Amino acid sequence: MKSIIAATLIASAAAFAPASGPAATQTSLAASPFANEIGAQVPLGYWDPLGLCADGNKENFDRLRYVELKHGRVAMLAVVGYLVTYAGVRFPGAEDIPAGWAALPAVPAAVWVQMVFTWGVMEAFNRDASDVHDIPESDFAGDFRNGFIDFGWEKQSDAWKQRKRTIELNQGRAAQMGILGLMVHDKLGNVQDILP
Repeated sequence: MKSIIAATLIASAAAFAPASGPAATQTSLAASPFANEIGAQVPLGYWDPLGLCADGNKENFDRLRYVELKHGRVAMLAVVGYLVTYAGVRFPGAEDIPAGWAALPAVPAAVWVQMVFTWGVMEAFNRDASDVHDIPESDFAGDFRNGFIDFGWEKQSDAWKQRKRTIELNQGRAAQMGILGLMVHDKLGNVQDILP
């Protein structure tokens, strides 16, 4: 059983590896105005099954991309948080709070207030602040450097930047599926079968 699970994990990890081989064939999806955007990559290319950006509205596309990045970043934190608490790591004073869905009713009201306040602060400050401060506008949706934190980003090549942004987008997509899977298995009561 463990070898089947290991093989499944390896196969699913291979799904996120860069594809090598012949170039993708041209399809009608390549005719989209967003076919060359970050995230439009092999094997699906630009994928918009609901036609949310079929009209070619760049502002709408950028908003949806920002939302995708934001959800991906939250999902990456959620996966790490779930795995850490499942492993038994707790803040001092919270040792008796269980992991997963069982934690929701066990968390004290004061902690919920602190979390909601923290979420509000994060929403207020993790954004493009060029409209408030005298700083240049963000380079792309989800760029929250705000002329302050750079870590050498501006010194890198455009190809390097595009690769890093693509990696973040893909990892966010994978994390969204990962936290969904953890939540479903936790609710089904068999999360212990998929985690070590």
